[in-house]
Amino acid sequence: MIYARINLSLTNYSTSTLDWQYLTNPDIVQLNTIYRQYCLYKKFASVMPIFDSEYTDPKNDIIGYFDNHNLVAFSLLRRYDASNVEAVQFSWTYHNPKLRLGIESLKHECAIYKRLGFSFLYLGEADDYKSQIDGFE
Repeated sequence: MIYARINLSLTNYSTSTLDWQYLTNPDIVQLNTIYRQYCLYKKFASVMPIFDSEYTDPKNDIIGYFDNHNLVAFSLLRRYDASNVEAVQFSWTYHNPKLRLGIESLKHECAIYKRLGFSFLYLGEADDYKSQIDGFE
């Protein structure tokens, strides 16, 4: 398995026009429902659960994405230190694939964490769609 990261110094993305916000007091049931829908849509044979403590860990950020004021996606990101952040999980409902939330959220998160002074955004397994992002390594 090959893992990937984004060198944020090689990106020049702007924050998205998507309706988004940090979820500081997340509705865990709602997030788990989105995660379950995502796993079913993707037809994953087996998935690692997201534990409640991951949603509330102060080192983790949760960014929610909305469509017509409804939460339809979220990213769970872990800050390891002042330079490195990992995109632990992204999930969405796929209710409107034209939104391209997987790619759009990743570009948005590159902009956020670059602005915050991070150097690298780790992505887990190197999938083809991730290689479309500037700074991909």
